[in-house]
Order: sequence, then C-alpha cells, then structure tokens
Amino acid sequence: MYAAGDVRVETVPDPRILEPTDAIVRVVRACVCGSDLHPYHSLKPRTEGRPMGHELIGVIEDLGTEVTGLRKGDFVITPFTYSDNTCAFCREGLHTSCVHGGGWGSVETGGLQAEYARIPQASGTLVAVPGVDEHSDLLPSLLTLSDVYLTGYHAAVMGRVEQGKTVTVIGDGAVGLSAVLASRQLGAERIILMGRHTSRTDLGREFGATDVVAERGDEGIEKVKELTGGEGSHVVLEAVGHMPAYEQAYGIVRPGGVISRVGVPQYQDAPVGWASLFGHNVTLTGGVAPVRAYLEQAIPQVLDGTITPGKVFDRSVRIDDVPDAYRAMDDREALKVMIDFG
Repeated sequence: MYAAGDVRVETVPDPRILEPTDAIVRVVRACVCGSDLHPYHSLKPRTEGRPMGHELIGVIEDLGTEVTGLRKGDFVITPFTYSDNTCAFCREGLHTSCVHGGGWGSVETGGLQAEYARIPQASGTLVAVPGVDEHSDLLPSLLTLSDVYLTGYHAAVMGRVEQGKTVTVIGDGAVGLSAVLASRQLGAERIILMGRHTSRTDLGREFGATDVVAERGDEGIEKVKELTGGEGSHVVLEAVGHMPAYEQAYGIVRPGGVISRVGVPQYQDAPVGWASLFGHNVTLTGGVAPVRAYLEQAIPQVLDGTITPGKVFDRSVRIDDVPDAYRAMDDREALKVMIDFG
C-alpha cells in the first residue's frame, strides 16, 4: 500500500531464513481484514510500499535450525502476530504482548498477502493442523482462526459471555458475526445483532443471533432497551472501533454489565465517567486478541464441524486481484475476501 486507496501487487525477493528460529511458509490462503481498511482510508503517501496482510494458512517449506515441534510439509495456521509462546505474557495467554513478538507489515517482516512468508519465532507461532491438506473444504474456516473468528471469540471471552446472558453485538462485519457465533458457543441465551445489511444479518441469524436491530444511535439504543424489558444487555461486544459504536455500547449495557471492545479503536477519548460507565458499575474490557492462546481448542471445533466460521468469506480472488478486493470490501460489496493461491 502506497497511500490511501493505492494498493499494488509487486514482485519482491522470496523471503529467506534470517534467524535460526524462522520458518518459511508457502501460502495457500490469505485474506483482506477489516483492519486493513483503516490504512486504506488514511495512509499518507509513501515512497516505499507498506507490505500488507496478517492472516494465512499454508505449508512449511523451510525451517531454521532452532525450530522445534514442526516439520517441512506441515500444514499450519499463522496467527496475526508472532510470539515465542514461552515468555511470561505468553504463559498468561497474552501472546500479543510477547516480549519477543511482533507483527507483520514492515520491510523486515513483510506482509502475509503474498505467495511466501517468513515467520519469526516459528516454534511458538505456527500451529500444525493434522489430517488437512491444501485441497480441504475446511480451508476457509481454518483461515478464520488466524484472526477474525478468534477475535470475535476473544470479545466474547473478555465480555464473560455465559449461559443465561443476553449479549448485544455491535457491527455486522466479519468480526461482529464471529462474535455472534462465539457467543452462541459460550451459551448466551439471547444474542442481539446490531447491523443494517440484510445479507450479513441473515448470516448472523444462522450463526445464532436471536434478534436483529437495524437502527443506530438513540433509536438503536431504545430498540435494544425495548427488547430487554428496559434493562439493557448483560454483555455488549463492540466490533466496529468508531465512537458512535462505543456510544451505542454504553447506552445499551445493563447496570453491572460488561462492554468488550475488539474493533480497532479509531478514537482515543472514550468516555468512562459517571454517565457512561462509572455511574452504572459497568466494566470496560477487550483488546487485541491473543489468537495463539485459543488456537488449540478452536482447531478441533472446525475439524469436527462444530463451527463453520469460514462462511464469512463471500468472495475469493487470486493475488493479482487483491487491489479490487480492498475496493469491494470498502464499498461493502464483499463482507470478507479470501486470497486463493491454489
């Protein structure tokens, strides 16, 4: 990406092992993320393009001499950040705060919307998927475990979703829909999806939403209050990242409830005072999803068909068409676009 709206496909040198803890992965599937649209709107012009992409599944082609637990030819999932899986924060399930970790998108690490990728800290980052190859029908759902489904799951976990709770999800993008599916898996009794796009909210109902609210702002708040007998929602999962969505969240949360944010915040000054949170004993939580912490438990759910989060992909392109994938997602012609390297 060279500037807002300026995405180009370029030929660059193949990645190579730079550290003994690296692996080289041949990419089978990647995708465009909703968070990729933030720089698509705002990136200032650059003379050197910013490598894009942070989600992939693929096959290990080469391994550094210190990589353990993996073999060439393994089919693997790469979380959207890399981590050693051994430091104090990783052991506490906070892989996105790993002392040896980091993310993609620099000249040094490259991006994952590419044919090959260098994966630092490969032993801790990559998770092999047994019994799956690059022709499996499960590839879309496995790809969501790299980021989008487990980001929605993280929202639900941090929101303390459980049986008997009413959950409201703000946002009908791929993360919001994933949060609906995760809330259903965690036993939520009622799931209200706030979204305006019928094709997306229909998928939300398939994932477990019991109600859909298309209204926004004060009107949307009143609708949710009406649905909950005036009490509000035990848990609100905010999957948008813009101030109006946050304002909706504290307008509909029940006293003593939880707001969990996983939409990348495009604001800094979120109200937390008497009228918004403090006066109603509301908990505010959320953050960057430590996908690596959830992968081992999520993979079997995909393999046995318990969840099919890959339904969020409604378009597939080849690498040369990635610029159009950004445009389609930005114009809401596509919910989430998968990149097929097969």
